[in-house]
Amino acid sequence: MRNLIAAIDLGTTKVVCLVGEKTIYGIKIIAYSQAPSKGVLRGEVVNIQHVLDSMIPVVRNVENAIGEKINEVFVGIAGQNIRCCSSASETTRKNPEELITKEEIDNITKDKYGTFVQSGEKVLHVIPQSYNIDDFMGVTEPVGMIGKQICANFKLFVGRSNSAQFSQNVISRAGLKLNELILEPLASAQAVLSEEEMEVGVVMVDIGGGTTDLLIVQDNVIRHTAVIPFGGNSITEDIRVGCGISSKHAEQLKIQHGSCYSEYAPANKTIIIPGLGGRESREISFKVLAGIIEARVAEIFEAVDYEIEKSGYKNQLKGGIVLTGGSAQLQNITQLSNLVTGLDTRVAFPENSITADSVEEVFKPGMSTAVGLVLKGFQKMENEGISIESTLPLKHASEKEEEPAEEAPVAEEVAPQPEETKKKKKGFSFKNLINTFNSENMFKQDNDA
Repeated sequence: MRNLIAAIDLGTTKVVCLVGEKTIYGIKIIAYSQAPSKGVLRGEVVNIQHVLDSMIPVVRNVENAIGEKINEVFVGIAGQNIRCCSSASETTRKNPEELITKEEIDNITKDKYGTFVQSGEKVLHVIPQSYNIDDFMGVTEPVGMIGKQICANFKLFVGRSNSAQFSQNVISRAGLKLNELILEPLASAQAVLSEEEMEVGVVMVDIGGGTTDLLIVQDNVIRHTAVIPFGGNSITEDIRVGCGISSKHAEQLKIQHGSCYSEYAPANKTIIIPGLGGRESREISFKVLAGIIEARVAEIFEAVDYEIEKSGYKNQLKGGIVLTGGSAQLQNITQLSNLVTGLDTRVAFPENSITADSVEEVFKPGMSTAVGLVLKGFQKMENEGISIESTLPLKHASEKEEEPAEEAPVAEEVAPQPEETKKKKKGFSFKNLINTFNSENMFKQDNDA
């Protein structure tokens, strides 16, 4: 039986389905398909039917590529309403001379999922930061110690209650089993961050279509997260308005000629902009286009810098900023980030976390979240010692299964790659980071949901 994990990334601009296989060389992405996304606004599902129309053909393409039916999936969740806050709890132990157990610490963490938050919100994620055991302060590994008082410090990820429910509804209506909903910044970080960066302190910034996700990791512990409500679509809209062109042409200009540092743009070069409704074409200089893009990207980095300052860790981030996401491919984006934040910046894509003979299309910054979801699935199998039946033979598929409508958009099919002949690429372990939280309760639904 093949060791496979399937994942779906429901993004604002695209929906992606991936299947990864665990081989002797590491994790290999064996199939991939994507299509333009509909029904997702700023990272959140708003129209379930539109999302299904986009997602189902993509899933079918991947099934055909691997020759098996996808049964259960890992799915990312994001959205501009996710926020981070600090919380603490104190526990008095009945038997101070007994050793502190893992179960005892896990129960303290689980209790924080019941923390009171605003109406319409729920605690999605609880991440321990440190513990004070009597007079011992800032302990990160309390298991095995003794003491009377346990004071635990946490970071809580809080989001809208119905956001997770809508994502679950999409998956169930597609006839799939949802294994786990995973915060997209965590998935992206797993795909692009190195162990060294997570130890010395690093900011992962994923500039997606609808939002920009930020995650700060220091001493292998997640310290802060935030969602900035601007992304690649905001840049495209600014170009559309500033140049008086359609969204389609604005997106093409951004991809083909976009630079976010006007100082580096040539002043004597121009771009031909097609006229609307048969009107004559116009010209716009590279410097003007770069100025439009620079204004919005600088605003994003100013928000990133604000969140870094807010976290209190800016002076401890020796790993600087790691940029990923589709808009991270804009020219001169690292220079602008360095200028605005004062932190050294690099652009990253899934490179060392998967084998070199994976599907070629996944080696792009815009695929970091999707690849990270697959990696998270395999990590769950390893950490919990479980077997996940992500796929079934196609012959087991129900004959009554409804095929997608002919007019539904169909993503390009990608055939499985040849057998591995290349050397294993060096990957990294994310265990230190994952061990800082308990994912079982991450998106546990309320009883009356």
